[in-house]
Amino acid sequence: VQLQASGGGLVQTGGSLRLSCAASGRTFNRHTVGWFRQGPGKKREFVAAITWDKSDTMYADSVKGRFTISRDNVKNTVALQMNALKPEDTATYFCALKSNTLVLFTTDYDFWGQGTQVTVSS
Repeated sequence: VQLQASGGGLVQTGGSLRLSCAASGRTFNRHTVGWFRQGPGKKREFVAAITWDKSDTMYADSVKGRFTISRDNVKNTVALQMNALKPEDTATYFCALKSNTLVLFTTDYDFWGQGTQVTVSS
């Protein structure tokens, strides 16, 4: 499985960005996709996740109400819509896939993509 994140960039405080994660290769029928981020000098942290059938989503408290995760299983893509961005959202964002599951996870993902940089200026 290969994952490619895109859509990062430089935005002002209060602005929006939409990240996309494209999956290719052997994408399992049942899998959960998550977004993570790692800011400067910080540990990688969970941001959001969505189940295969879109029945359930989960968000970190720091992004609830501002970020929305969605997926298109025909196109094998998962998006992260980020609104009301803050300087503390500045980080490299990664998408990840946990295979053979129908539930949400915040850790122990099986496959990881390259990150995309998000910078929020104050």
